Amino acid sequence: MDRTRSGRVGLGVWALLIALIALVVLTFLPTPYVIQRPGPVYNTLGTAADADGEQVPLISVDGADTYETGGALDLTTVQVVGNRERTPSWFELALAWTDSSRAVVPLDSVFPEGVTTEQRDEQNATLMVDSQHEATAAALGELGYDTGAQVAVVGTIEGSPADGVVQADDVITAIDGVDVTSAKQLRQAIQDAEGADVALTIERAGASQQVVLTPEKSVDNGTTTWLVGVTLRTDYDFPIDVSIQLDNVGGPSAGMMFALGIIDTLTPGELNGGENVAGTGTIEADGTVGPIGGIRQKLYGARDAGADFFLAPSANCDEVVGHVPDGLTVISTSTLEESVGALEVIAGGGDVSTLPACSLS
Repeated sequence: MDRTRSGRVGLGVWALLIALIALVVLTFLPTPYVIQRPGPVYNTLGTAADADGEQVPLISVDGADTYETGGALDLTTVQVVGNRERTPSWFELALAWTDSSRAVVPLDSVFPEGVTTEQRDEQNATLMVDSQHEATAAALGELGYDTGAQVAVVGTIEGSPADGVVQADDVITAIDGVDVTSAKQLRQAIQDAEGADVALTIERAGASQQVVLTPEKSVDNGTTTWLVGVTLRTDYDFPIDVSIQLDNVGGPSAGMMFALGIIDTLTPGELNGGENVAGTGTIEADGTVGPIGGIRQKLYGARDAGADFFLAPSANCDEVVGHVPDGLTVISTSTLEESVGALEVIAGGGDVSTLPACSLS
C-alpha cells in the first residue's frame, strides 16, 4: 500500500516538473505570430498631443470660417503586440485566442521578411501623410471646393513604354482628350484601352505637348493589367489650409474620419448631432472609402471609448458580421457621401435601421 502511494506521489511530482518545464518553454520559445488588440481612439473634433506634448486641435483650418462641433467623430486604431525582435510567447497567444477583442495573426503578414520595424514605421508614417492629403481633397471636394488636383509623374520604369518619353515632374493633363484629375482616373483609362495606344497630354517646363504610349500586358494570378511604366502622384492646390495633428499613428485607415472631421469643422451645426460616432476606412480624393485591417479590434476600441455608432467600410463587412460588441450599431459605407448621409440620419434622430448594415451575403 505504502509503495503504491509512494509511486503515485512520484508520478505526480514528475508530472508537475514536466508541466513546469513545458510552461517555461512555452513562455520563452519564439513564435511565428503577433497579437492585434484595440489601440487608442482619437476624436477628430477634439485635441491631440503635438511633438512637445502640448494639446492642440487635431484638425485646424486657416482661410475659411469654422464652426462649433459636438459629440465625437472618433478614429480607431490597432496596436500590435510583438515584432521580429520579440514575438509574443505561446502563453500570451493562448490568452489572446480566448479574448474576442484580440486577434492572433502571422508575423509575416504584419512584419514582412526583410523589412525592419523602423522601415515599417516609416512606411506607415508616409501612408498617414498621404491619407491626410486625400482626406482634405475628399472633404473639400464634397463641400464644392476646387482642389486644383494635378497628376504628376514621379518617375518611369526602365525599359517600359514610358521610359525616355515621359519625364519626372511632367504633369499629365489629359488622356485621349479627356481631362485627368486623379492618378486613379488615369490608371483606369489605361486599363479601359485594353492595350490600344493612349495619347497623353503633358505639361513640361510650362509647355504643353502630346505623347503616345502603347501599354504592355501583365498577367498576375489570372488578372490582366495594362501598364505604361509610370509612377504617379496627385498634387493639390487647396484653396484653404487644413492641418491635421496626430503623432505616433501610422497607416491610411483614418482617412474617412479625417474627412468627416474636416467637413464638420467647416459647416454650421453638428454633423453627428452631438452623438458619439466612431469609424474607420481609407479615403481617396473622389470620396471612395476603402477597406482596412484590424476591423474587429477597432469595433471593440470604439465601444470601449463610448461610441454608439460605427461607420465601417462595406468591403470589411464579411469580417464585421458576428463580431459586433453589444451596444454598438454598425453602419456600412463605401463613399464619403454615404457616410455624411448616415451622420445626417443620426443627427436628425432618424431611423438608423434603414441605413446600410453589414450582413451575410
